[in-house]
Amino acid sequence: MTDPVLELIGISKSFGPVQANKDISLRVMPGTIHGIIGENGAGKSTLMSILYGFYRADSGTIRVRGQEVQIADSQAAIAAGIGMVFQHFKLVENFTVLENIVLGAEDSAWLRPSLARARKELRSLSDDYGLSVDPDAVIEEIGVGMQQRVEILKALYRRADILILDEPTGVLTPAEADQLFRILGRLRAEGKTVILITHKLREIMEITDSVSVMRRGEMVASVTTRDTSPEQLAELMVGRKVLLQVGKSPARPGAAVLQVDDLRVTDAKGVQRVKGVSLTVHAGEILGIAGVAGNGQSELLEVLGGMRPATGRVRMDGQDIDLTGHHSDGRTRRARGIGHVPEDRQREGLIMEFFAWENVAFGYHDAPAYNHGPLMDQNALRNDTAAKMARFDVRPNNCWLTARNFSGGNQQKIVVAREIERNPRLLLVGQPTRGVDIGAIEFIHKQLIALRDAGAAILLVSVELDEIMALSDRIAVMFDGQIMGERQPDATTVQELGLLMAGMTGTVPGAAA
Repeated sequence: MTDPVLELIGISKSFGPVQANKDISLRVMPGTIHGIIGENGAGKSTLMSILYGFYRADSGTIRVRGQEVQIADSQAAIAAGIGMVFQHFKLVENFTVLENIVLGAEDSAWLRPSLARARKELRSLSDDYGLSVDPDAVIEEIGVGMQQRVEILKALYRRADILILDEPTGVLTPAEADQLFRILGRLRAEGKTVILITHKLREIMEITDSVSVMRRGEMVASVTTRDTSPEQLAELMVGRKVLLQVGKSPARPGAAVLQVDDLRVTDAKGVQRVKGVSLTVHAGEILGIAGVAGNGQSELLEVLGGMRPATGRVRMDGQDIDLTGHHSDGRTRRARGIGHVPEDRQREGLIMEFFAWENVAFGYHDAPAYNHGPLMDQNALRNDTAAKMARFDVRPNNCWLTARNFSGGNQQKIVVAREIERNPRLLLVGQPTRGVDIGAIEFIHKQLIALRDAGAAILLVSVELDEIMALSDRIAVMFDGQIMGERQPDATTVQELGLLMAGMTGTVPGAAA
């Protein structure tokens, strides 16, 4: 039998009273793609951070290629041939691709020779693994899919043959995710070992050779992928049977809540991002906006949420909303009954260094329940936050932790809880389950359906077509800042929506009439 390339034996790690990893053992075979799945807060990222030297384990042993190693920091991990691509990329945005790849790995005091050698090796790595990038492109000017390639190339440039990817498709479109899988397949074929942390069962079944399941800090199962099923993995992750399909009754739309007419958005560089969009969302329905990221959906949500100016006309319950003046901000929107779950929770939904209870107050700190005269009632706010965290199963349920100390999925739950529990008249939702595990996805979807059934209007933007198809009562597709068409979920196909997302208005064979 082939010996494992990586073994973790009895790994434990605590953060104060919270035990993130409990006596975990793991074996990963060389030249395979090994998946690690679990709910948010199950300890997956902590375990991989120990392996990469970001944390030190309280106890346990790490063996790489049969040899026990001490991984005190990331440099020791890199020396052991371990590379990691984080969920939130670690790139300098105003540096070029080449500069980011060389950063920290310069081979002399003279930068020019280092860059020349790196350019040559980058070209070779790009050809070998199908990771084509422009070495002179500036990071902030390329898409997230290309940025992820840069992160992978950084690891390969440092001679990594064990590559850890943490939620790698959380910021990718379906097409970009498919391209990533082809790249991972090529890495495997070249003898590299890939550890894939994900909550998406489709990805596990499609690309991995084996999978380990974590639950509440413990390793509960390791199986060969071909011998399991999505249903079995979901039950192992959550500890109960999970509904993988959204259950909902037909919508009962009421009066128009949101009316958008000829909306146009121009960015700071003078480029028109939204080009004459018109749409209507009724009470008691979910309008889903499908499209490849970067086609105007983000700007649409930002305008409606009061985050950027626009021209055109927007009405809420028949009353005009200011798009350019003093009353075009988020505070005014909230006063009109508009809730907003932004697409980027870390940049737009949370202040990462603030406590959970402070984050729950954002935008609603002047609510009567939180104030006694001129003073904020912090005890009332903390008690309310703890209750929200309990209802939304935020782990750990500790309102004194800063947002940075929660996993990505639990950060998302905090934002969703803050907005949904205000019972908004209109809810704007951007990527509601990005980086969220299967159990939390089921919960968030149920909350959105319940809000719809209570009469709220919901505008949903998601790059997950499965999510759009499952939740929406109507689907509008955006391409290049325009609405390409509108479809009923039960009268279209993924293929037809894909054509619209590519700017083609024709139908495909087999599409529902």
